[in-house]
Amino acid sequence: MTESPLFIRLYLDEDVSVFVAQLLRPHGFEVLTARNAQNLSRSDAAQLQFAAAHQRTILTHNRCDYERLHEAALIEQHSHSGILIANRRASDFELARRIMTVLNTFTAEEMTNQLLYL
Repeated sequence: MTESPLFIRLYLDEDVSVFVAQLLRPHGFEVLTARNAQNLSRSDAAQLQFAAAHQRTILTHNRCDYERLHEAALIEQHSHSGILIANRRASDFELARRIMTVLNTFTAEEMTNQLLYL
């Protein structure tokens, strides 16, 4: 089994602006986008599986689907590296600020199997 990273590594699904990644990287945060990972147009379940396989917390705007996927993962005892659900109305700058609060508060281990709203 691969050792869990100490710091949260993010994976942005394709609904999240890639500008958010550009705002976070200069602060030392590791951020991968669905575009960078060549995962555009993959299902939400596939996105969550990819994030879990690469020990990355996923950031999404898709509340309904990811709440359902989180619940299913808990019931089926499938681990994931965390889900952050962001409000679509927040600007990219506000979203980056909220994400940095989470990244500076929680470790990767503490995010395991968690669902947080930003």
